[in-house]
Amino acid sequence: MGKIKSGKDEIIYLLSRAIEKYKSETGLEIVQNTNRKNYEGLAVVLSDISNQFPYTSDALGTESYPPDPHQAGGHYPHRKYDITGGQVKDALAGVVSHPRSFLIDACYVYLYNMGRKAFEKNPVDDNLVERVGADEDASLRERFDALRKRSGGWKKSRDAFMVLSVVLAVLLAAMLFLFVRNERDWQAIKTDMSIMPYQPTQAEIDSLEGIWLCYTGSPQARMSDPARFHKVVPNLVEIKYKGGYFTFNRYGASFDHVGYMQFEAPYIVSVYSRVKSDSLLVKSPRHSLLNLATGKKYLNAISASWSFDVGENNKIIGIREVYVKLGKGGTIEEMINEIENASCQCKIIRWHEPGNKSRTFYLKNVLLDSLGLPELQALINEKSILMSDPEDASIIRSEGNNK
Repeated sequence: MGKIKSGKDEIIYLLSRAIEKYKSETGLEIVQNTNRKNYEGLAVVLSDISNQFPYTSDALGTESYPPDPHQAGGHYPHRKYDITGGQVKDALAGVVSHPRSFLIDACYVYLYNMGRKAFEKNPVDDNLVERVGADEDASLRERFDALRKRSGGWKKSRDAFMVLSVVLAVLLAAMLFLFVRNERDWQAIKTDMSIMPYQPTQAEIDSLEGIWLCYTGSPQARMSDPARFHKVVPNLVEIKYKGGYFTFNRYGASFDHVGYMQFEAPYIVSVYSRVKSDSLLVKSPRHSLLNLATGKKYLNAISASWSFDVGENNKIIGIREVYVKLGKGGTIEEMINEIENASCQCKIIRWHEPGNKSRTFYLKNVLLDSLGLPELQALINEKSILMSDPEDASIIRSEGNNK
């Protein structure tokens, strides 16, 4: 018998089984999408189990959990070992590499009436057990012995083995040929399209990876908004390093972007993004160049972007965007169906920083002058926008001029 699975494989399997059991017991369907509210029914059931762990760990065979001195009179979700719908959603989606131990123990108790430690001593579900190589080797030997007996002895088995060796050699040669050809094609594509032409240093990786605010003045070119003078919109950008290049999620007021970045030269970064959608087609592509070596707080990115207006008014524009780095690490959570969403008429993003801190960002179109940031005002006013066709009517030049 092998060891018990851990990490993402373990918690995804446990939560999938827990959802099945919850449905069979309650008759309630859990819609598995990005809305954390959908998972709260199961989260409450698991929380009722986990909050008893300080008193049941020995009997159930879980980890040891100290009591919460402030729990008396507490209610969900404010108790020490409460599990939220968001935690269930993220763990089930595989975005949590190291799930909390009381979430794992609660799943084991809910499904098997024992904690993880007790389950390790007496595994009752083979799907949670990793098979080791010795078991596989023994199984192969048993199958080979059976084949040899059925074929009438060692000579026939040896002939079969020779045939099998030839077949395997041919397959290996074919795989090697395909690998070499694919590697050659990949090198040609990398060269022709300048994919990862420069390997960034650790200092350069650290300078780009993290959480940023990106201010853009594209609403100033939006013809459908007669009050667009000096309007800007902040976006929250989460950038992650991925073996030579960077991927990012960019949260905006009305829609989100996804894309990738790569260093072209020391501290020079290309940014490629598109509107996030379920389609495989690239919608509203935009390209930017960013210089990280200026030593300034507000970093300029020169971008080929869009006005993101309605119909024919959605035009390609040249624009200066301004990036401000906030920090690194933690997790990003989009707040959905909250009262605050209605009151601010905006998108709300919460950054859970390292050290149990959090910051909330209200993303919507705002007046540039209201931000009180002189350096920002000088960078992304109406003079920083270039229309694809030379014209003056799209950008409002002053409060008294609406053309």
